[in-house]
Amino acid sequence: MSRYELDTRPEAANVVRAVVGWDRPLQTFFAQVFFLTQEEPDEGEATIWLGTEPGELPTPQAAIAIVEPHALVPADLVARLEADMEATVGVKDSASQAEVKQRLFGSIH
Repeated sequence: MSRYELDTRPEAANVVRAVVGWDRPLQTFFAQVFFLTQEEPDEGEATIWLGTEPGELPTPQAAIAIVEPHALVPADLVARLEADMEATVGVKDSASQAEVKQRLFGSIH
């Protein structure tokens, strides 16, 4: 799994942080945007969180499009995310990962 925390846009004062990455077991990219809340003033709450289902965000661009309104996106982020995905080609799930995926999603793929 990879995870990149991005700088927030100056005009997005209510955004605490934005994150994108690659989740190898779910074979998806993911995107999270944490907004300031009274309950979580320091950490924020991930009110935008996509890429929690197998294959949900199939490309780096799909994940970046979600966070881009809230965060500054480095020019090389697509390439880094693609490299993260390519580095996991051929990596198999452990027995416990396969079991959890079977329980949650009804399939290990």
